[in-house]
This record gives sequence, C-alpha cells and structure tokens, in this order.
Amino acid sequence: MAGKYRRPARRRMLTLTVQRRERVSPHFVRITVGGDDFRHLERSGYDQAGRLFFGHPGHDQVVLPTSERWMLQFAFQSAAKRPRVRMYSIRRFRPEISAFDIEVVIHEGASNRPAAPGTSWALEAEPGDEVGFLDEGYSYGPTPGATWQLLVGDESALPAILAILEQSTGELPAEAFLEVPADEDVRPKVAAPAGTRIHWLPRNDPSVRPGTLALQAVRDAQLRPGAFYTWTAGESALPTGLRRHLVNDRNVPKPDIAFLGYWKQGKASP
Repeated sequence: MAGKYRRPARRRMLTLTVQRRERVSPHFVRITVGGDDFRHLERSGYDQAGRLFFGHPGHDQVVLPTSERWMLQFAFQSAAKRPRVRMYSIRRFRPEISAFDIEVVIHEGASNRPAAPGTSWALEAEPGDEVGFLDEGYSYGPTPGATWQLLVGDESALPAILAILEQSTGELPAEAFLEVPADEDVRPKVAAPAGTRIHWLPRNDPSVRPGTLALQAVRDAQLRPGAFYTWTAGESALPTGLRRHLVNDRNVPKPDIAFLGYWKQGKASP
C-alpha cells in the first residue's frame, strides 16, 4: 500500500510552546513542545505525525492558525504574519509533562543560500516560543501474516523509524537500514524488538544523494526468510526505488509495502 496517513476521527489545531531544545548530534536537534492543549492530542500509530506551524526568525507578528482549516486562514494572511509549516513525526510522547518530542534534521545552507526554514527555526527556538500543531495521523500498519518488518529510511525518516522500533519492542523483529549524514549521527543505543538488526549507513560525503546508501544496502542484502512488512520513507527516490526493487526483484506483494516520499532532492518546499 502507499503510505497514506490515516487521519484521526477527531482533531483540532493545538497551540503549544517550546519547552526545551537539545542538539542530539551534528545533524539533529530535538525540540520538546507542550502545554495545556496537549490533552487534546490522541495517541495513535507508531509513526504518528503532524503539521508544525512556527514563526520566521525575527518575526514577532506571526499569527498561528486556530482551525484545522488552516489553508483558508493562510489565504487571508500577509506574508509577514503567515507562519512556516512543516510535517514532523512525533519522536516520543511525554504525557508526564504534557508534551512530546520532535527531531529536526539540520540541513544548513551553503554560504550563498539561507538555511532551510525548519533548520533555522530549530537552531533558534527558545523555551516559551509558540507553535501550532495539527495531527495528521499515521501510516504504519504491519500486514497480517508478517513474521518480521523491513524499515528503511534516510535521515528525514529516522525519527519515525526510531519511534516505530521503540514502540514495537514486543512485536515484529526488524531489519532496519538507517542512513544518516555522518558517523556522529549514529545512535549507539536504540530500543527495538528482540532479534532486530540495525544497519547504520553514514554517508560522510555531502555530495552523495540521501537514500543512495540505504537503497543499495537493501539491494545487496540477504534478507531473512518469511513474509514481511516494509515501511520506507525519505527522499522520494529511496521509497519509490525500494518498492520497485522489492516488487520486481524479490516478488514482494505491493500491499505489504508502505512507502512515503518525504521530500525531493533539488526541490525546495515553500
């Protein structure tokens, strides 16, 4: 199946604040957001994600949307008051403090280009900064009869895959192929189901297209026997290329594959 999100039956725009910012590694920043509206966020799938609305650096007049019909509100806002919006996976729920974590990939721009909006915000976010969050649901759902799971992603999919592994510790063992920008981004300790094997794939070369190492590693791998479920996401060439390989070269049924193109190389988001 394509990786379409299963939206919650009930949802609302949440107004939250930044609680904490932590640099996890050279290319990842963890942001904890929470507040009274957290009580309206229903926990659903393991890769639950939502749209995060945040201000431009240095803009004090940003008006966050108040309704799930946020696009209509955007149409009537000036550029100065319109927030930026990006989709992020919920890395970990923290109900004890009415908050949750997200992890933002840091893609700092070249000297002649500004950093990506999410990067700029994550590097400058301070406790007390207001954000909006709209739950978009989840896509992860192992197929009946699967005896293990194949999880493949680049750095943009790492937070979702780590969340899947952490929450499915008593369930399907996994073969996880995790591509990250550099050796320093490898996580030494990951909670995962028994029997899981994690293959870390640091690029260590900014000229290599994200997803290239992960796709080749799966193509070269001798995968474990038995029916399996695949969840893959990242730069669009990775999930589409992996699905093509699994279907054409390994005879995997299409319904057993969830694939999501999070972004596209060379195409900037508005």
